[in-house]
Order: sequence, then structure tokens, then C-alpha cells
Amino acid sequence: FSDGFPDQFGGPRGKKYKYEQFRQFLYGIHTEDMAVQQEKINAEFLDWMGDLVQLDDVLVIGMRL
Repeated sequence: FSDGFPDQFGGPRGKKYKYEQFRQFLYGIHTEDMAVQQEKINAEFLDWMGDLVQLDDVLVIGMRL
């Protein structure tokens, strides 16, 4: 993933999402089907961002092993 998701401002206090929170989020959904993961990642990002502007490009790549 790129730094776009963890560096996005939002949430209840307008703070950055942060890398550790993103890793924990990904770990929490890693057993889901890839399509479900995509939906949850999109929903999490939009929910976190809220009414704030997107600051950077966001890239998240998933691989099935």
C-alpha cells in the first residue's frame, strides 16, 4: 500500500489514520473474500475521511496466495 490511506486526515478529531491502525484494520479483514475486503477498505476510507478532502492518491494491492 501507499502512504495515502494512513496519511489521510479524518475521524472524530481530524487526525491522520496512521500506519498501525491501518495494519490492524487489514489484519482484521484478511480472512474475508477479496471482493469483501475491497468493499470494506473503500468504506473504511470514506468513513474516516468524512467531509474532509482526500489529500493524496491511495493505492492498496491485495494478493491471494
